[in-house]
Amino acid sequence: MPNWGGGSKCAACEKTVYHAEEIQCNGRSFHKPCFICMTCRKGLDSTTVAAHESEIYCKSCYGKKYGPKGYGYGQGAGALSSDPVDNEQLQSQESKPPRSSTNSNPGKFAQKFGSSDRCPRCSKAVYAAEKVMGAGKPWHKTCFRCLLCGKSLESTTVTDKDGELYCKVCYAKNFGPKGRGLGNMGVVEDGE
Repeated sequence: MPNWGGGSKCAACEKTVYHAEEIQCNGRSFHKPCFICMTCRKGLDSTTVAAHESEIYCKSCYGKKYGPKGYGYGQGAGALSSDPVDNEQLQSQESKPPRSSTNSNPGKFAQKFGSSDRCPRCSKAVYAAEKVMGAGKPWHKTCFRCLLCGKSLESTTVTDKDGELYCKVCYAKNFGPKGRGLGNMGVVEDGE
């Protein structure tokens, strides 16, 4: 049967999508209001969409659900794990009193939304929108830097030692093997 003037069906609402309002992803058509993340319901576009089989997500939710896990993706085993949290572990953490900070009277916002996570670098509250996990601790994006050189870090460039963050270069210089031919003291320079 011919499709006179209509368009294809929206993958989300299954209503007709006309060409003027059509967004395509993985060979499927969507209305603009239907082109949203399956988890957080944020609006998507070509730069923020991540598809998995027949589902569409924002890059953040996709990373949480299908992203890398385990050793080699960050600081060690499970650093970026997107496995579900163990409820017993979560309850034991909630029963502990929050860490003391310089501000004994937290703001109404922190009390209302329960941000008890503290950044190890600046000791201020870390909210979900600015949270980066490293060395098993929550950090602000702006504090997620090498302790020695101040270089901004990512999951592929970060290493940790004793709860502090380092870029791979500074970590290798300060904590890596030393000796002739290993990039540190004793390397023969040209012209000698």
